[in-house]
Amino acid sequence: MNAAERDRISLHEAARRLCVHYMTVYRYVRTGRLPAERDGAQWTVDPADLDRMRAPGPLPRASGSVRSEGSAKLVARMVAGDEAGAWNTVETALASSLEPADVYLDLLVPALRDIGAGWSNGTVSVADEHGATAVAQRIIGRLGPRFARRGRKRRTVVLGAAPGDDHGLPCAIVADLLREAHFVALDLGANVPAASFLEAARDANRLIAVMIAATTPGKDRTLRASIRALRAGGITVPILVGGGAIDDAAHARRLGADHWSGPDARSAVGAAERAAGVAAGRRR
Repeated sequence: MNAAERDRISLHEAARRLCVHYMTVYRYVRTGRLPAERDGAQWTVDPADLDRMRAPGPLPRASGSVRSEGSAKLVARMVAGDEAGAWNTVETALASSLEPADVYLDLLVPALRDIGAGWSNGTVSVADEHGATAVAQRIIGRLGPRFARRGRKRRTVVLGAAPGDDHGLPCAIVADLLREAHFVALDLGANVPAASFLEAARDANRLIAVMIAATTPGKDRTLRASIRALRAGGITVPILVGGGAIDDAAHARRLGADHWSGPDARSAVGAAERAAGVAAGRRR
């Protein structure tokens, strides 16, 4: 064995160095994004190729047509209540070089949006919408572990849907994206009472923010009550509200929130990043 062969590393070690899940590195190999050689039953890679992956600049991703086609297929499988078919669509997207976060943001979220629009205009029945939601929950359950990150965790975000808002999927998606960014995300789910937000915030270790999501219109009164309860209970970290039912930053401030976390999952993670930056500045 020459020196170059001795320097090669396993996919598990590559995953550790890249701070990603083992299956993510395996997909890199399968799709040609990461050169690898097979030695018996084990794949090995050159650390120099990892350095090239970490270099500035975008990695190749699946095209927009692949994503839109995948989302349309996912809608059809979800409305049919076909969990196996929906998961096959997700696996195909992952094999086409999409990351789990891309599956959420570019496939699952658009699919949920289209199904919701279909329910609103009468082209998707209530039963089909409930079946699609159940399939989405199972997809999130299967993808969730892939967002776990090794190493030291950042500070904690408590999040959940406003009292009376029965949509827990957006919070679950945001929570996984926060975990991918090394935050500790305590997801309380749908229809969270004000007292539960307060209890979780008080018990959280190294709390950085509380996020309250509102995707159902008409929850302003309960949102205000939750924010008041958090403040009255001694919670001093930023309280962020967002989601499709919050129009803009001015709307968030009228509710008593410190900041608007935006209308979608990407902006919610960005709001957490900003809160982390502010907290880091205060500690200096």
